[in-house]
Amino acid sequence: MRFSQLFTTLALSISIAGVAQARDQLSLAGSSTVLPFATIIAEEMGKNPSFKTPVVESGGSSVGKKGVCDGIGTEYIDIGNASSRMKTSELEYCDKNGVDLTEIKVGYDGIAVANSINGETLNISKADLGKALTAEIPQEDGSWIPNPYKKWSEINPSYPDIEIRVYGPPTTSGTRASFAEMVNQKAYCAKDELAKKASAARDDKKGKKCRAMRTDGAFIEAGEQDNLIVQKLQEDSLTYGIFGFSYLDQNRDTLQSAIIDGGGATFEAIASGDYAISRALYFYVKHAHVGVVPGIAEYMEEWTKHWGDDGVLADAGMVPMPADEQAKYKKAMSELPKLTADML
Repeated sequence: MRFSQLFTTLALSISIAGVAQARDQLSLAGSSTVLPFATIIAEEMGKNPSFKTPVVESGGSSVGKKGVCDGIGTEYIDIGNASSRMKTSELEYCDKNGVDLTEIKVGYDGIAVANSINGETLNISKADLGKALTAEIPQEDGSWIPNPYKKWSEINPSYPDIEIRVYGPPTTSGTRASFAEMVNQKAYCAKDELAKKASAARDDKKGKKCRAMRTDGAFIEAGEQDNLIVQKLQEDSLTYGIFGFSYLDQNRDTLQSAIIDGGGATFEAIASGDYAISRALYFYVKHAHVGVVPGIAEYMEEWTKHWGDDGVLADAGMVPMPADEQAKYKKAMSELPKLTADML
């Protein structure tokens, strides 16, 4: 199934027989990174007496993408949000359930690696960051062993002489998936000569097996609530955390960014493309609910009012798209199929 355009209207059959009596309140779920932004827009929309405030839930990108594809009807969410793009297998799941979607890119985000301002700043290469956190490390003979590094300084003497302990999101998270791909796989295994050779030897030329994160305590899953990771770092200056940039941006008084490949996570660096770990944010809108569940089109319109450089979303830490991308996705929103309850 092709998925090459910036936004994609999926050519899938719509089964509308299962749509029950329409809800009177919009329902969204998905990425914890998108959550604060989606909530802001829900609250803005709630100021309009014509609509109830949309229900916005977290759960992770995979929950949002699966949830919007689970089926058609009021028991299913209307919009799934995600900090990673739908994979072919996820699109096929939509196809299986007869769900038509439009993909809407809504902004950009950086994946921050941060720690307490009372701790030592981590100044590290992206490749070494992957080397520290990937589950297995290659040997000269082409074999792989469980990651043996206990301290950052064992990877490079210039790094902090403390144990590697990093809080991060679970496997359901788009932030986790994006980090593992960009850092573990593409920065470490795809570029380190020994890792490239050993990956090819185990029939893994693209290094996808390097995406597995450590399970020996060096990487600690902290659930889908990024605020919990922030709290852990505030309590323990010897630990680091991985989460969406907005959570760092809103806690600059207590947290500091790691320096990765020479630069820290800042609004300006992410917007210019200079920050080493950046990604796009998405909504997946279910066609069969547009015009049936009230407020979907209006919710999209509310985003376009606030997603600019001076909007409330930028104030909250989301990095706006360039003007040409904003125009493209605003057009995609306006072209969403509009059904009505009497058509079902």
